Amino acid sequence: MVSLLLTVMALVLGPMPSSAAEPDWWTPTARPAPDSQINVTGEPFKGTDAQGRVRGFVDAHDHIMSNEGFGGRLICGKPFSEQGVADALKDCPEHYPDGTGAIFDFITKGGDGKHDPNGWPTFKDWPAHDSLTHQQNYYAWVERAWRGGQRILVNDLVTNGVICSVYPFKDRSCDEMTAIRLEAKKTYDMQAYIDKMYGGPGKGWFRIVTDSAQARDVVEQGKLAVVLGVETSEPFGCKQILDVAQCGKEDIDRGLDELHELGVRSMFLCHKFDNALCGVRFDSGALGTAINVGQFLSTGTFWKTETCRGPQHDNPIGNAVAAEAEKKLPERVAVPSYASDAQCNTRGLTDLGDYAVRGMMKRKMMLEIDHMSVKAAGQAFDILESESYPGVISSHSWMDLGWTERLYKLGGFAAQYMSGSEAFSAEAKRTDALREKYKVGYGYGTDMNGVGGWPGPRGGDTPNPVKYPFRSTDGGSVIDKQTTGERTWDFNTNGAAHYGMVPDWIEDIRIVGGQDVVDDLFQGAESYLRTWGNSERHKSGVNLASGATASASTSEWWNPFVSFSPGRAVDGEKGTRWASEWNNDQWLRIDLGSANLVKRATLDWEAAYGKSYRVELSADGTNWQTAWSTTTGDGGLDTARFAGTPARYIRIQGLERGTKWGYSLSEVGVYSD
Repeated sequence: MVSLLLTVMALVLGPMPSSAAEPDWWTPTARPAPDSQINVTGEPFKGTDAQGRVRGFVDAHDHIMSNEGFGGRLICGKPFSEQGVADALKDCPEHYPDGTGAIFDFITKGGDGKHDPNGWPTFKDWPAHDSLTHQQNYYAWVERAWRGGQRILVNDLVTNGVICSVYPFKDRSCDEMTAIRLEAKKTYDMQAYIDKMYGGPGKGWFRIVTDSAQARDVVEQGKLAVVLGVETSEPFGCKQILDVAQCGKEDIDRGLDELHELGVRSMFLCHKFDNALCGVRFDSGALGTAINVGQFLSTGTFWKTETCRGPQHDNPIGNAVAAEAEKKLPERVAVPSYASDAQCNTRGLTDLGDYAVRGMMKRKMMLEIDHMSVKAAGQAFDILESESYPGVISSHSWMDLGWTERLYKLGGFAAQYMSGSEAFSAEAKRTDALREKYKVGYGYGTDMNGVGGWPGPRGGDTPNPVKYPFRSTDGGSVIDKQTTGERTWDFNTNGAAHYGMVPDWIEDIRIVGGQDVVDDLFQGAESYLRTWGNSERHKSGVNLASGATASASTSEWWNPFVSFSPGRAVDGEKGTRWASEWNNDQWLRIDLGSANLVKRATLDWEAAYGKSYRVELSADGTNWQTAWSTTTGDGGLDTARFAGTPARYIRIQGLERGTKWGYSLSEVGVYSD
């Protein structure tokens, strides 16, 4: 009777039968005609391996709907159209008859911008690996990547209000959040469009997911889990003008809530321009100069640099000329020159940025660390480490590589930009030991439709070409050259012209870099989902020091109305602090009230910080043992981790100050986890 009841409950409460259980479930019953070919045969793999892990490749950074951003005319063509492929894959109106009006194509590619504007069916000049203004994410090309073994795709909703405003061709508002909402809607529309080919809602291979369990189920079914992300320069209207924030905490909360409701689960807090949340990692060369012009037009200030405080650094700006962009500047305003030994953005994570990072953590969202200045990234890592929060992603090689182990140690996920197979393989091998140490897979970020450039051909005469047809990584599918209309692409001579060439690029990596690199990529789906799932399950630890009794060697005195007493460091208010007198050997002692297992302490330093100090523990307040120490403190938020030790008392023993002032702590946290 019990077993019968369990069987009935499983039938009622369990998932509905999936199309994955049907023969030829991967073949649509009503594909539009004419349309692109897929040129892959064989059933897509599904299920898990012997250890219960999902398999498959991860594209952690793509822009399926960027044609809807930037005013709607920067990226030409659509990923799908109810009117069919001829309507989807056509050029922008101003590109006809010969590309003369393709201003952005001229800016990004050079030459005179001229090209054959015709897409379907001839595709003479586009899509191409070096054409940054034409659609590369047509749905059937994404389908080919899925059939070739990809199981997770992060679709970053993207736009830039300044680029939109200065670009002469547009047919819609330049408001960034309006564009983000539209791109989200269009992604759901694309899901419905594909579902219709397979017989109705939920039956297609393109599945938008909003939690890791749902994503894992989709991957186990052999389908493509699509995660929504956001990459924009002024999220929630959080721009800054003349260094004054144009948003507040209410805007951040409202914006994060709205994005979460749309299904967004990962995002960048800054991109290209400094904003009210954080400073950016610079672009270099003429592109960097052009973006710096955009920064001025948006914010009223150019980038400011300083000598880096540690080994990590931002990209050098350089002093290259970008004549067309510089014409946009007001009269007598010029882009400043920059010292070659000052490669770090002076702007880090602002107080509002700190609030936004913590807001993402509360909503179990994953933070994209790429594009943050090293100062901002370091501060973001400090916050994540203080909470042991694993939800951090580097999706397309825009993070200083010196942070890689710090990311893995937290439980984050890393992907590399889709570069040529030789360079990609070399970088993958450089970080192979770290992935082995932390038992993680690897990802790639195609950044298609992201104006970045993609792997070019190695040449038809290369001694080790991609040989068509070839087997997929799992061995269950056969992949031939991709044909759309009258055009057939060969990776050896065309490179990564569009999204459908991703399987060909992976085969090229196997040939050039070896099977080990591909194996690491094939483990990407499991690692990404592990990071996401651990973020969802994260619980903030209980601060044992909150409201505890505190004492100190000394306390600074200014006047009767301002207190820097020891209790200010454990009162839960970041606006208050304990400050010592201006001497090296000072201490702060906290009585937890009873013995507790202590594993972690967080120290939020005010401007006056400890360069050299110890974290000491005691059971009786008399006999002390050092649990953790440093001689290289740099202020900000420090997290000290050590072996779990029973203790009632914790003491921060200052040895050497980092400034001419004393030691000053805004808040100290003590945790058992």
